Amino acid sequence: MDAVMSSSNGSVKNGSTTVGTKHHEVMHNLGDGVAAVKKIKMDSQSQQNVQLLDGKTFKDMLPWSENDTGVTDEFIGEMVNILKNFLHETHDRSSKVINFKSPDEILKELDLDITEHSTELHELIDVTKKILDLSVKTGHPRFYNQLFAGLDVTGLMGQWASATANASMYTFEMAPVFGTIEKLVLKKMRELVGFKTGDGLLFPGGSISNMQAMNLARYKFNPNMKEEGLFGCPRLAVFTSQEGHYSTVKAAVTLGLGTKSVKKVKTDSNGKMITEELRAEIIKAQSHGERPFFVCATAGTTVAGAYDDLEKIGDICNEFGCWFHVDGAWGASVLFSKKYRHLVKGIERADSVTWNPHKLISVPLQCSTLLVKDEGLLNACNRADAKYLFQKDKKLYDVSLDTGDKTFQCGRPNDIYKFWLMWKAKGTNGLEEHVDRAFDNSRYLAEQIKKREGFELLIEPECTNTCFRYLPPSVRDMPDGPEKNARLSAIPPEIKKRMTLKGSMMVGYQPLKDRVNFFRMIIISAAVTHEDMDFVLDEIERLGKDL
Repeated sequence: MDAVMSSSNGSVKNGSTTVGTKHHEVMHNLGDGVAAVKKIKMDSQSQQNVQLLDGKTFKDMLPWSENDTGVTDEFIGEMVNILKNFLHETHDRSSKVINFKSPDEILKELDLDITEHSTELHELIDVTKKILDLSVKTGHPRFYNQLFAGLDVTGLMGQWASATANASMYTFEMAPVFGTIEKLVLKKMRELVGFKTGDGLLFPGGSISNMQAMNLARYKFNPNMKEEGLFGCPRLAVFTSQEGHYSTVKAAVTLGLGTKSVKKVKTDSNGKMITEELRAEIIKAQSHGERPFFVCATAGTTVAGAYDDLEKIGDICNEFGCWFHVDGAWGASVLFSKKYRHLVKGIERADSVTWNPHKLISVPLQCSTLLVKDEGLLNACNRADAKYLFQKDKKLYDVSLDTGDKTFQCGRPNDIYKFWLMWKAKGTNGLEEHVDRAFDNSRYLAEQIKKREGFELLIEPECTNTCFRYLPPSVRDMPDGPEKNARLSAIPPEIKKRMTLKGSMMVGYQPLKDRVNFFRMIIISAAVTHEDMDFVLDEIERLGKDL
């Protein structure tokens, strides 16, 4: 078994006592062995098949070849074998999460040059395998580095199918089935939010969804801005919390409002917006001649996973006539869970909601939605009436089914089918189970941290973010102060370097307010178990006890 496996894998901890469970060890070893056998068989068959592709290039395949002799199928089959191997390795705990290489090492090991001449197909297969070998396994049960993780097979197949169909979503005639699916899924999501009417669309990431929400709010405030721009308009004011996503600032810059228009509202020690401070900031902006128009609350902050008080923020938005946006890119998927949906109580009062299924429920990147309460606003705000694309005299269907004028994009990829396929496969109950499992793992980890000497839980988790600190023996008895803080701040970066070079797992770190660097665990994947949580603490202690 590879060195990344530890004695904690396959053990169950009860308080400070570790009880070995041979059953878990046997099951892990059996699973790893089966994966290894499958890989050997696939590699052996692949070597034989690759030989058939010697001397073959793109011109021996569809659509170039007039007489396809099976080269297309062989090439696709070999690529699929590589992807299947990667899938099995990703879920094998004895495999590395990352095989880290520097840029110079990557360029040395891989032939990435693009030349004037074609490359033989067997070389493309070989370089693809090497590229995946050096890629981060974000679906690995020990990848906790970002606000996305997991490799769902149904979602992956949906991604492959979408890429094969290669549809653009701007008109119904170009994506009749996928457009129908998008409309159905967005309606289902709005129902979960609590919108009785409304609209929605998929955008390329939560940052763009948030920017589109701000754009809608600006249009709602003054529709004439669409033609006249910002000239003659009062200075607009945007409000978000100190822990709100940085995309709010970028949106203000892109929309011509400027960074000074964004007012960062103070948060409490756990990262929640202090609603009394929001009211004070709005009144302050008014006193300076600014027009408050957009408030962005957060459902699941990036670092601490904090949920703002949506009910109170909704009250303030009503009081001052502000557009109420909820950035639920990370945390809105609690709407699937009866146990945890109370965290977004009041979300139905919002004017718009950003919600990224590619985060908490592991839909393959990317899948970001913007849900809007006002049914006609997306179209009114963005419509440009391109005559070559959005003809009003189409005979086969109602042209209101064309969605392209609801966004500033033209070509728009099919990001919905993979999500629909996952939802179809699992049902709402299955997605609820996914969310609840991730939350259960985060709560288990938090409790283990509290029991372990040398570990400190900094914030009780609201979402699945688990923020904690490891204190090596050398700093545990140091008095509080600048010297200790400097030592503590240097520990996570060094442990992160060691775990990355070893490839045993990936965990992020950062400071927050007056707290120096600490670890931030993000738990998402359905593959993660309590034993993996134990492994994380064991591994951090192993890697950092000498610091």
